Amino acid sequence: MPNPKPEQLKRVLKPIHLWAIAVGLVISGEYFGWNFGWAVSGTIGFLIATVIITIMYVTFIFSYTELTAAIPHAGGAFAYAYRAMGPFGGLIAGYATLIDFLFATPAIAIALGTYLNFLWPAIPALYSALFFNVVFMVINYLGVKESAIFSVFVTVLAVAELLLFMGIVSPHFKVSNFMSRPMPFGWAGVFAALPFAVWFYLAIEGVAMVAEEVKEPKQNIPKGYISALGTLIVLAFGVMVLTGGITDWRKLSGVSDPLPEAIRYALGNQNNLTRIFAGIGLFGLIASFHGTILASSRQVFAMARSGYMPRVLSAVNHRFKTPHWALVAGGIVSFIALFSGKADQIVSISVLGAVVMYMLSMISLFILRKREPRLERPFRAPVFPVFPAIALLICVVTLVAMVYFYLFLSLCFFAGLALVIVIFMLAGKHKTKITDDVMLETAEVITSTST
Repeated sequence: MPNPKPEQLKRVLKPIHLWAIAVGLVISGEYFGWNFGWAVSGTIGFLIATVIITIMYVTFIFSYTELTAAIPHAGGAFAYAYRAMGPFGGLIAGYATLIDFLFATPAIAIALGTYLNFLWPAIPALYSALFFNVVFMVINYLGVKESAIFSVFVTVLAVAELLLFMGIVSPHFKVSNFMSRPMPFGWAGVFAALPFAVWFYLAIEGVAMVAEEVKEPKQNIPKGYISALGTLIVLAFGVMVLTGGITDWRKLSGVSDPLPEAIRYALGNQNNLTRIFAGIGLFGLIASFHGTILASSRQVFAMARSGYMPRVLSAVNHRFKTPHWALVAGGIVSFIALFSGKADQIVSISVLGAVVMYMLSMISLFILRKREPRLERPFRAPVFPVFPAIALLICVVTLVAMVYFYLFLSLCFFAGLALVIVIFMLAGKHKTKITDDVMLETAEVITSTST
């Protein structure tokens, strides 16, 4: 007797929701995290690193959108790599994506707690971070459409606030500040700064995790991705350059709330705008925090549904049609990370996951172009194969730089991957056929191709 069809996610999202989710996922990267790159590269060194990473993301997103529109699956890169490379490719891509989003969440939570502590010093930053984890797990539990509407609201506020920030600080910008010790560590600093430049855009690929909840995904997903990327490029360069000219950039290179601190240096401690900005600055962090919880839960859901994680994590709530146990699992990981890591270390681990996932996605694109030339591709990567090749090359350079400059964190990441592969093989999962519809189609493609 055939198994009953599992609960499905609802298709309710439109391009405006995708823009909001994509920008919302990333926009906290404009509020904090990137400034750690100044400490290892200086202002000009970091500007060069950001240009390199921006090129990577432009070429990557235009290439990745082909995969997302052609294979609208909640697993994102996990589904693409499985389709292209089989069980082990899917496993590695899924692991990398989980690390990307599950560790981005606590990093943003730390910044949220720090911003709140800036406003009300009596509230410990850690307790605030834990509180936000619980609140936004509940919001995501209540339904994806409701979550997306909330994303539109907070994302618009966050974008408006960054534009307000640029307007406030621009009269106080001094070229002499920005050009002070611009590359203290030379070109080595540029490579060391690459992972922090990634933080400007990291998680935009999370839109792929809600692909099964998008109306007319093959038309609407490209609209959401491209409009979001354009928005983020303008905000990233505007915020970075203007902040670097407000005061000695070294004063801002190690804090988790660089924008309120920049306004404080520009206007003074007693100016009401300083506290007002810190208050509404919470919206940008909330937008990303909310988005990463949404994306990570869908990744857990997709991998569990495909048998790569415990099946219970693929359960969908009957009333709200949301993966409730996947949300809980992500919350537990976030809690553990909050108690055990520092913001810059958590950011670096998240970036490691992202870069490996980007590499596997571009490799999957090349393989699927050759293996499945007749696959319907509503959006095709422009300038193929140049765009995906550029994205892949910069990803490889970034990964090498991370391993060189952040060896211990890299060893932790790859040790975790090795452990996951061993468990995967011992459990015999590499011999088990995937059970959800998209993956069954994949298995048939791989089988027919190999024969």
